Amino acid sequence: MTRNWSHLADERRPVGQLSPDPWLTAPATRRLLAALEAEGTRVRFVGGCVRDGLLRRPVKDVDVATPDEPETVVALLEAAGIRTVPWSRGLAHGTVLAVVDETPFEVTTLRHDVACDGRHAQVAFTRDWLADATRRDFTINALSATADGAVYDYVEGIADLAAGRVRFVGRATARIHEDALRILRFFRFHAHYASTGPDADAYAACQSLAPLVQGVSAERTRTELLKTLLAPDPAGALLLMRGARVLPLVLPEAEHVGRLRMLAFLETRGVVAPGVAPDALRRLAAVVGMLETEDQALALAERLRLSRAEARRLTAMVTTPPEARPVPDLSPADRYRRLDRLGPALFIDLALLDWARERQGEGHTDSRRTRGWIAQIEAAGGFDPPPFPLTGRDLLAAGLPRGPAVGTALAALRDWWLAEGCRPGRADLLHRLHETRAAHALAHTETVDR
Repeated sequence: MTRNWSHLADERRPVGQLSPDPWLTAPATRRLLAALEAEGTRVRFVGGCVRDGLLRRPVKDVDVATPDEPETVVALLEAAGIRTVPWSRGLAHGTVLAVVDETPFEVTTLRHDVACDGRHAQVAFTRDWLADATRRDFTINALSATADGAVYDYVEGIADLAAGRVRFVGRATARIHEDALRILRFFRFHAHYASTGPDADAYAACQSLAPLVQGVSAERTRTELLKTLLAPDPAGALLLMRGARVLPLVLPEAEHVGRLRMLAFLETRGVVAPGVAPDALRRLAAVVGMLETEDQALALAERLRLSRAEARRLTAMVTTPPEARPVPDLSPADRYRRLDRLGPALFIDLALLDWARERQGEGHTDSRRTRGWIAQIEAAGGFDPPPFPLTGRDLLAAGLPRGPAVGTALAALRDWWLAEGCRPGRADLLHRLHETRAAHALAHTETVDR
């Protein structure tokens, strides 16, 4: 249902109040506001900080809106000794990036859309707070608050926030045609803020306009997908996306939604250990499942514009063969060996992924295997071995001839050292080397004698 908020144009009374949380009262925040209001202009906090402040959730980014145009904003900030970061594209859309005591803030001039191409809007500046609010995507993102925390709401965002409801501002289809990214943003915000089923008008609009997401850039798609995967119930969000025919267009590899649900449970309630927390890339690996080749994994990483480090990690999670992965009944010696080979972070990733796959497949909990998985993960979280005490030079000094035998012997000694829990010292390892060489020499002599 389309709502008309024009009757609110002259209402300037606040309808709520933010608590004086640290983000609101921080010296950097107060310094920024003092600079922007130095000539009498009244600015407001906007968007996520107001929304999350009302919910008493952690506030990550503090954004500010002002009636002043960007050139005036830059002049006010420079007069107060506040650094601004050159950002030509942001400036064209009315946004100035200010850095106060190493804290970044985005300061954006009030604006309204003049034209849209489905990806980016052409804007004109305004001094009208209502016009700025009604151009935003969702009602819960259209809230604003003064420097002292008085909240203004022109589009019933507070009611939607209280009801756990995500709605578009105005006609959902119109907002999506302005920027198709809003389809993905709808599912992301629903996953993080909704406590009811999806708004019927919004869901229907996303479903009917689903093909438009194919025109969204890979970078913007990746950002929304990864943020959606960090939701408390990412599997539920992906099922909604599948029902709206959106998921096959942005992540056709998502075949294991049940496994994703189980992984999210394990990360948040299944085990408490270092290295275990909601992780978007690990959740992506869970929903994708095992891939046959590294090329397949790298192609997915390229399509999502993952960084090189992210691509390597994703590839390792979805292509490491079963024989190299953790299992719940690993002996301490084998655990040390695999931890050394994989590294603690990947070991934990693989353990959680395989535990989730196992639990999803069985449909019940095996307490013995549960204890085993927890033990492996806890041990990996505390794995911090000392440097291996020997080098190739030590083996040469001990009498080994130069050549491949040095590398072979060093690898065998390291394997024994790992099997012993990394406890043997340099002297122990050299003694082991001499014992091994003596045993080999004896075996060789006996073979010759026969």
